[in-house]
Amino acid sequence: MKAIKLMDVVKHVNAIDYTAIDRTISVTNVEFDARKIQAGGLFIPLVGGSTDGHSYIQQAIDNGATATLWSRDQSEAPTDQLAVVFVDDTLEAFQKLAHFYRNEINPVVIGITGSNGKTTAKDMTASTLKAKYNVHKTEGNYNNEIGLPYTLLHMPEDTQVCVVEMGMSGFGEIEQLSKIARPDIAVITLIGESHLEFLGSRAGIAQAKLEILKGLKENGIFIYPANEPLIETEMPEIDYPIYMRSFGFDDQADVFAYDLAEEPDKTYFKTNIDDNVISMIPVIGAYNVSNALVALSIAEVLDVPSEQAIFQLAQFKLTANRLQWLKTHQGARLLNDAYNASPTSMNAVLTTLSNIELEGVDRKIAVLGDIRELGNMSEQLHRELSHSIDPTIIDKVYLFGSQMTYLYDELKGKFAAEDLVHIEADHAELIATLQADILATDVLLVKSSFGVDLLQVVTALTGQVTK
Repeated sequence: MKAIKLMDVVKHVNAIDYTAIDRTISVTNVEFDARKIQAGGLFIPLVGGSTDGHSYIQQAIDNGATATLWSRDQSEAPTDQLAVVFVDDTLEAFQKLAHFYRNEINPVVIGITGSNGKTTAKDMTASTLKAKYNVHKTEGNYNNEIGLPYTLLHMPEDTQVCVVEMGMSGFGEIEQLSKIARPDIAVITLIGESHLEFLGSRAGIAQAKLEILKGLKENGIFIYPANEPLIETEMPEIDYPIYMRSFGFDDQADVFAYDLAEEPDKTYFKTNIDDNVISMIPVIGAYNVSNALVALSIAEVLDVPSEQAIFQLAQFKLTANRLQWLKTHQGARLLNDAYNASPTSMNAVLTTLSNIELEGVDRKIAVLGDIRELGNMSEQLHRELSHSIDPTIIDKVYLFGSQMTYLYDELKGKFAAEDLVHIEADHAELIATLQADILATDVLLVKSSFGVDLLQVVTALTGQVTK
């Protein structure tokens, strides 16, 4: 990161007070984990739940911290060992500092949110833009009120484009993130059903996602799915001009894809950006083409030559545990997509499992866990998953979790008893049953919400560590 003067920290976090032996120092790294602090670092002692970062101040000092934020009583601060900036709330100060640093580096900021696909769209976008720019992006799932400011404060000084992911579970969260990041380009990948428990309806989800526009810069660009009427009906009032660009599979969209063809580890398609070139993404799933359209739309806006953007798109790497092909101990192919789930994404990947043609495969097996945070729509949405499971194509189904009882009820008249298994809570039982059943000629899909922890099942079946 670019060094930040101590006095700029004091000014931009709205400090109550500060103390320093040397007021001219600068900080060269920022961390909230005392173990990661390096020489010249600013420590951010976050407070939450049973954890109070102030308790780790000595470890931060030992690792080289030269300054710290501080919201405990001033008498407790180690003012004899490092500069101390006193604030009311260390998280709020952290966010304010990130906003300052975003403006100091002043890259083109791209904010991406959505019910599904935001991590993949972020990774694809960063990959395409590397053809022309120095790009910094959100790593892993650092997409919340802590992760986003952390991402911004870790931008190298030469960053030209910063791609940030914005996650949420309730109202007001995306607005807060967007106002910290102040995106030049705002993206919604999809309005799905995630977080229905907290937001009440798809309209509520749309309202929460559209909060990203509250921080979009004047004359900024909003990129959104063309086939989503809720974008128009729930659009907030904005008192300054923005530009809108849609993407999808209909030729009425500003950027659209057609002539899709799926293979086990890649998907081909054409776009109206360049009708003469076949695009490819190194990942299965026609639904991932939507995320590719986001990336190509942004590349076009930022004047990346289309042939370079398409080439870079073909090189992108998926974040771990998202559509990851693995081998089981028996030699069967396993498609691991157990990091997250919504009804939309589960239906989509079940369609992909149904459509995929793999040489030497005798059985297609779906291993599905509960989808969380669906509130009073949970029963209906789990039952409706049955529409994507054709017993003439998918040979066997394993269901895990209490909510999958509803899908079991829908399927039990369609599958033979030995081809439909429901286990409510015992991971060990599911693992043992699968290990006894899997053959080398099978292909398995494993999909669930993260909290269901089917990743431990994937690890047991493949020997591959998942997290």
